Amino acid sequence: NHRSDRCSMIHLYYFFRLFLHPISQGLSYHGWKLGIPVTVVMPLKASLMKIQKCRDYHANVIVQGSDMGQAKKIALRMAHETGLTYINGYDHPHIMSGQGTIGLEIVEQVNSIDAVVVPVGGGGLIAGIATAIKNLSPQTKIIGVESEKCPSFTKALENGAPIYTPNKETLADGLAVPQVGYNAFATTVPLLDKMIVVKEEWIALAILRLVELEKCVVEGAGASGLAAILAGHMDEFKGKRVVLLVCGGNIDTTIFGRCLERGLAAEGRLQR
Repeated sequence: NHRSDRCSMIHLYYFFRLFLHPISQGLSYHGWKLGIPVTVVMPLKASLMKIQKCRDYHANVIVQGSDMGQAKKIALRMAHETGLTYINGYDHPHIMSGQGTIGLEIVEQVNSIDAVVVPVGGGGLIAGIATAIKNLSPQTKIIGVESEKCPSFTKALENGAPIYTPNKETLADGLAVPQVGYNAFATTVPLLDKMIVVKEEWIALAILRLVELEKCVVEGAGASGLAAILAGHMDEFKGKRVVLLVCGGNIDTTIFGRCLERGLAAEGRLQR
C-alpha cells in the first residue's frame, strides 16, 4: 500500500504517529525518503518482521498495547501530548484515496472483471478499491474477506455500525483490527456485494498453495482471498474472471513454517 502512504505524506507534510497496520512500513519508507520523522505504534502481538522492517527505514517504533485497538488509543494520546500529526492507518481519507488507485489499475489492466476479492481489516483498503471499481465498472462485484478470528466488518454489518469485536490469535494478523473505521464502513457498505468469513485452516492452505504453485511467500491477510475460493465460498464465480488482491508478504519464518504444516495437515499430507 505504498501509494496510499505517499499520498498521505504529500498531503500532510508533518510528523505523525501510526498504530499497527501493513501501511506502517510504507509510511516508514516514504518518511525516510522524504526526510519526515515517523513514529509507529504497534501492539505487543505485532509481527517481529513488521517491527524490524519499520526500524530498518529509521522509524521510531513503539510496541505497546494488547491489540491494535489499544495501540490506536496510545497513538492518539501521544499525538495529543506531543502535537504530532496522527494518521489512522485505515480510516484517513488520504489513505483510502491512495488505496483506491489499486482499483484504477485493476480496471485499466483487466477487461470484463466479474469480481474483485479484497482482504478486510480496518476497511480502508476495500473502501478505496470499491469506490474506484464501482465508478468505472459498476457490474463488477466487490467481495470482502475476513478471518473467523477477527470478523470486525461482519459484526459491524450485523450491528449497522462499527462495533468493538474482540480478536483472537490469527494467521492473518494484518486483518486483526477490533473495530473497523467509521469512514471506511460508511464508504464500503453501499458498494459491497458480499462479505465472507473464512476459517484459519483455509488461510493456512492458501498460503501453502501460493508457495507450491506460484512460488510466492504471502502472509495470512494476503492469502485470505484465495482461502475464500478454496473453502467454496465463491462457487458462483466458477468460470468467471475474478481478481484476488494478494497483498502482504511480511510473515515471520516461524509462523510461515506453522502455516505450511497446518496446510499440509488440512490436506492429510502430513504424517507423524
